[in-house]
Amino acid sequence: MSEEKKTGSARTQAEVRDEEWSDARLAAFLELLPPASLPADYNILLKAYRGMTASLFARFIKLYVDAGHDINVKLADGSTFLQLVLQHRKSAEYATILEAAGATK
Repeated sequence: MSEEKKTGSARTQAEVRDEEWSDARLAAFLELLPPASLPADYNILLKAYRGMTASLFARFIKLYVDAGHDINVKLADGSTFLQLVLQHRKSAEYATILEAAGATK
């Protein structure tokens, strides 16, 4: 049996803010495989940025750098991940976290 297609707010999942993330769960992002069009380190940062609150992202970035990943990874056009983050209106906290870890524009 097929269900009716959900529309509008009925198709979105409720936001969870108080969920507990272990270091192991954060570290699992370090093993994400990229699509062919993205450098692996850029993909990892992108997925973490999209899926984590700023406080979780700060914890993750420490794991990311400690594991030897490139905080200044660039796309084929030479743009950095920090440059992407700076384009977003509500990203100041994320940009500060990246800069504190050594990210440059």
